[in-house]
Amino acid sequence: MRKLNIMLGAMLLASTAHAQGVSAPVEPGVWMKGDLHLHSRHSKDTTNNSVGKIIHFAEDEGFDFLGITDHDNHVDGDTAHHTWADPEWRSGRIVLLYAAEWTTERGHVNVFSSHPYDQKLLRSMSDARDVKLIPLRKGLGVHMSANHPTNKDHYGFSFDMVDSIEVWNSSNWAKNPPALLVWDDMLKSGRMIAARGGSDSHHGWPDKPEDRGPLSGERMANYVGTPTTWVYAARRDRQGVVDALTHGHGSISANPRDPRVEFYADLDGDGKIDAMMGDNLRADGKPVTFRIRLSNATIPWAQYQVRVVRDGETFATLPVNASEPEATFTDTPPLGKRSYYRLEVTGPQADYPAVPMAAGRSDTMVALSNPVYFNYDPSF
Repeated sequence: MRKLNIMLGAMLLASTAHAQGVSAPVEPGVWMKGDLHLHSRHSKDTTNNSVGKIIHFAEDEGFDFLGITDHDNHVDGDTAHHTWADPEWRSGRIVLLYAAEWTTERGHVNVFSSHPYDQKLLRSMSDARDVKLIPLRKGLGVHMSANHPTNKDHYGFSFDMVDSIEVWNSSNWAKNPPALLVWDDMLKSGRMIAARGGSDSHHGWPDKPEDRGPLSGERMANYVGTPTTWVYAARRDRQGVVDALTHGHGSISANPRDPRVEFYADLDGDGKIDAMMGDNLRADGKPVTFRIRLSNATIPWAQYQVRVVRDGETFATLPVNASEPEATFTDTPPLGKRSYYRLEVTGPQADYPAVPMAAGRSDTMVALSNPVYFNYDPSF
């Protein structure tokens, strides 16, 4: 029998090292929030969504990073001379990733990088077989992420090619549950693939308030931060964001005012954190204490339900409230067998005044965590 021990109380909330492998000493870092799927006027299917509007909005709302991912096929792969070279692509407050949406006949892939990369070369390889694309990704030194894997432009490449999956696309949660099934299948296969979100927003706001009138549903309900991706970065720069995203050191919330779910593991019950979501540990046949925290909870009366998913199945459901946003449970990961644990949080949606209809479209899904892994082979 699996022993479940639910406790609410004070926790040591530090984080762990960023290497995938066995548990490592705790290292300092910083939580950062952002959006990793956005389109500006350099994508032909947008309205007035200029680079400057996106960045100024994000600055005003306190975001820390952005990936403006214009369609590379709209500019014939020349993103480096469009989005990145746009005079408005600058900020003293937000980390701006070199990014684009690789838009192919076999699906869409977001590319994130801390440095400029050869987007035209990648575009020229759109029809290449996966066996050639995997070394190309490594040669470019970029992070690749499978976009909306089960939607209209579904992902059709090998999941060995990507570092992460967009499991939460836009504020319309109803279209995302199939993506979670795909993600769980990939995790059960032994792949350590991180989860991320992205608003996939294509439409900006009119410059003048008097022109805002009856705006389209997307502009009112889906814009920067719906959903919000959180990362725990070793440093507050481009490489820090990309590394944290790659290693799964982060989670997703419906909007920036919903709780950020944090997930940690204490191997020996000494009260010290040995791993955080995204880390891979060796099971030793002894019980592990898992620690959950909902940070940034802005609704003081809120009651949340945390679903613990073990290897794709429900392991437990824990009640957590905003005034005591912490819980623990214990389980014994099996020896010599891969296993993973991740979290789904449901409850009331926080208002996001800058995008007033967003909360109504996310149903009760509030947040998702990346997994804590056991006995995975990081080289797989």
